[in-house]
Amino acid sequence: MADDITTESSQTVAAGQLRAFIERIERLEEEKKTIADDIKEVFAEMKGTGFDTKAVRTIVRMRKKDQAERQEEEAIIDLYKNALGMV
Repeated sequence: MADDITTESSQTVAAGQLRAFIERIERLEEEKKTIADDIKEVFAEMKGTGFDTKAVRTIVRMRKKDQAERQEEEAIIDLYKNALGMV
């Protein structure tokens, strides 16, 4: 009898925790969508004022990397461009 109550209690707690995790994920997904929409709006505004959004996206991506990683990537790109006669 006590084991049945303990098992039932554990299942209730686990179900409650699971529900709480899922609800947190759902809220975060909503926030993520809102933020993505905001970013899209900023890029549209930039494009409207004449900025090249493809270049801006590249710069944003580059700024996420540390300097050493960025320099290594740029060196490899330069090497490949030289090999292809693009410089």
